Amino acid sequence: QVQLVESGGGLVQPGGSLRLSCAASGFAFSSHGMSWYRQAPGKERELVAVINTFGVGTYYADSVKGRFTISRDNAKNTMYLQMNSLKPEDTAVYYCSVGNSWGQGTQVTISS
Repeated sequence: QVQLVESGGGLVQPGGSLRLSCAASGFAFSSHGMSWYRQAPGKERELVAVINTFGVGTYYADSVKGRFTISRDNAKNTMYLQMNSLKPEDTAVYYCSVGNSWGQGTQVTISS
């Protein structure tokens, strides 16, 4: 079955950086586009970034464009989200997703 395991979250100060990872198994990783979502307290889950199978085509929400970079390593069955210039409003649980499957999420907290 599909398994998605996020890691790399934590507490950082505004302006800092984090790199999230999503380790995937149970499906043909290189044949599927992948996505990152996030959900802040009291808010709906929102799409953050998408990457196609070869990692060439990407999409970013306006709120993270220019600060976040999505990438993937098909040899390692892993997707990444490099987050720079982090803001308090980036605080959320971040999830990776493929199709209708989700990971358990990793908490990102931006606070001084």
